[in-house]
Amino acid sequence: MPSPYTLLLAPNASLMTGSGTNTIVLGADPHGALVIDPGDAAPAHLAAIVEEGVKRGGLRRVLITHNHPDHSSGAAELRERLHIPIAAFSYTGTPFADEEIADGSSFAIADDTLRALHTPGHRFDHLCFLLERQHLLFAGDLLAGSGTVVISPPEGDLFDYLASLRRLQNLDITTMIPAHGPIIADPQARLAEYVAHRLQREQQVLAALHDLPPGSTVAALVERIYAEVDPALHTVAAHSVTAHLLKLEREGRVQRDGEGWRIIA
Repeated sequence: MPSPYTLLLAPNASLMTGSGTNTIVLGADPHGALVIDPGDAAPAHLAAIVEEGVKRGGLRRVLITHNHPDHSSGAAELRERLHIPIAAFSYTGTPFADEEIADGSSFAIADDTLRALHTPGHRFDHLCFLLERQHLLFAGDLLAGSGTVVISPPEGDLFDYLASLRRLQNLDITTMIPAHGPIIADPQARLAEYVAHRLQREQQVLAALHDLPPGSTVAALVERIYAEVDPALHTVAAHSVTAHLLKLEREGRVQRDGEGWRIIA
């Protein structure tokens, strides 16, 4: 049985994207094909997407998991070339989209159904797409094939991110294809690992707040928590610590103290 999808690696490798973005072309006649996250506007990459779409009955729509350039670049060029719509969660998140995709929306894919799942956290407009009969999730940036993903407020929200991970833990998913890195063959183990990692980091933030003077800044917390990490990475670490503090504030467990933070007794 032929694969329901083809993975094309976008030529946008970087420190943040790893080897590049996994662009997905899926579907076949009678409904034609969809492309998830074109990823890059490089002519050779777009030509490969179009060629694969032709093999599958022609591209009918571009789907965007979220509007970060390493996912949405190339979408406008495909629309102009093929006269097909761009669909994303919201016009707020993706102003150039032609269609909005509500949570639970579905697309016919040959003899299967592709279900959109709103999974905010990495970004407020993030979508995953579940190929239901295959139990196959196209995970975008909710998870990565290796390592973790960045949660950077205000676009990112750790409270929402953990809720999205837990939502997926309640679904029957046997394979995940993230937007970056290799295929995840044991999704539930990886989801549990991601949740445990974030909760462990949360405990480190709380421990640092307990040990440091009240009103300690994010920079002081980063220096304490990431003492063994290259200082060049502390800027990225500060985004993570801030995300944890905002989650804890939302839960009523910490509060702001000027430019710093303190535990609520």
